[in-house]
Amino acid sequence: MADASTTSASSPVPAPVPGHVAIIMDGNGRWAQRRGLSRSEGHRAGTRAAKAIVTRARELGIRHLTLYTFSRENWSRPKDEVGLIFDLLVEYMKGELQNLLDQDIRLKVLGDFDGLPFVARQSLSHVMGKTENCRAMTLNLALNYSGREEILRACRSLVEKGVKPEAITNEAFAAELYTVNQPDPDLIIRTSGELRLSNYLLFQAAYAEFYFTDTLWPDFDGTELERALADYQSRQRRFGKTGEQVTV
Repeated sequence: MADASTTSASSPVPAPVPGHVAIIMDGNGRWAQRRGLSRSEGHRAGTRAAKAIVTRARELGIRHLTLYTFSRENWSRPKDEVGLIFDLLVEYMKGELQNLLDQDIRLKVLGDFDGLPFVARQSLSHVMGKTENCRAMTLNLALNYSGREEILRACRSLVEKGVKPEAITNEAFAAELYTVNQPDPDLIIRTSGELRLSNYLLFQAAYAEFYFTDTLWPDFDGTELERALADYQSRQRRFGKTGEQVTV
């Protein structure tokens, strides 16, 4: 699990790129604090960084990009901060719809959609509907998301459907997750120097590669993404079986 400071970027990134990249966007508050700015300015800067990364990921040929946008635990933050986060989300939806269409990017939401604020649900539903036929890349926003709750939700669904224990396979279980019909992440990136998953894609991350960087999210740009991909491509993926390895 490499730190960005030890890995040199390769530009342009050689093929193949990971099919699914998931990112834990961390460090907006610390970014603002170091500059004597408010946390709201940190979140605004983080939104700008997210826009740039979506575009660069699309250019690099990444087919699925998942951004950890708001966890269920984030509701415990100050009400004003939570309100700003969803205001920025709605602003992003309004401003980026045409860009998503132009780039052939489909929007999906992973998480408890019904628990989101009404205006956010409206805005997200509109963009998801408009982009549902886009095929170049799927952009997943993990919103009101909890990996543990996602697993419990899948279990409840299987019980409600009367699925027999012997019929509960990995495939049957995966079909009940928010990421149904999408591949598991090949690479999970976390910014800001924290070294944990924070309840993110717990089932799907079973054989993901991890990349941790001290770079705070608002400073994570296309070059930083290329550096993470170059590190990923230098690894041999083993998937838990003796002798089985795949050179990326």
